[in-house]
Amino acid sequence: MKTEHGYRVEIEWTGARGAGTTGYRDYGRDHTVSTDGKLHDILGSSDRAFRGDADRWNPEELLLAALAQCHMLSYLHVATTNGVVVTAYDDDAVGTMREDGRGGGAFTEVTLRPRVEVADPATIELAQSLHARAAELCFIGASVNFPVHHEPETFAAATQPSRGGSHSA
Repeated sequence: MKTEHGYRVEIEWTGARGAGTTGYRDYGRDHTVSTDGKLHDILGSSDRAFRGDADRWNPEELLLAALAQCHMLSYLHVATTNGVVVTAYDDDAVGTMREDGRGGGAFTEVTLRPRVEVADPATIELAQSLHARAAELCFIGASVNFPVHHEPETFAAATQPSRGGSHSA
């Protein structure tokens, strides 16, 4: 049975500066993303490279965050259903967007680099392998037209490596 889910967000441009879009430098890129029932709005702008406010989230970062969040949530689901106890999870995701020279552009790839801590060292290999299934289940990853690579690290709580790959007890 196929189920459809609907989503709705509101975007309000807050960068009019009184003159509107009278000139490219005359307006701000600031905006607010909101929806009913959320505790906080998202303060957005464009990337600083496109005259945006670097202190606010830009659409490119939000897309990257959506991919990383979706993979994490899918991973936690498959870990649970496979008896793997995850005790910590973080991701240092990176993405590349290429401008096309005509004013547009597109993402060319994203790499997710999740670091997963598991309770039982005996489940490390299984836990590592579950990223492939999580990638198959991720709704956002299945919706994009560029490659989403996965470079996961899995370790037991007592052997947590630092981001650089060295191990500490």
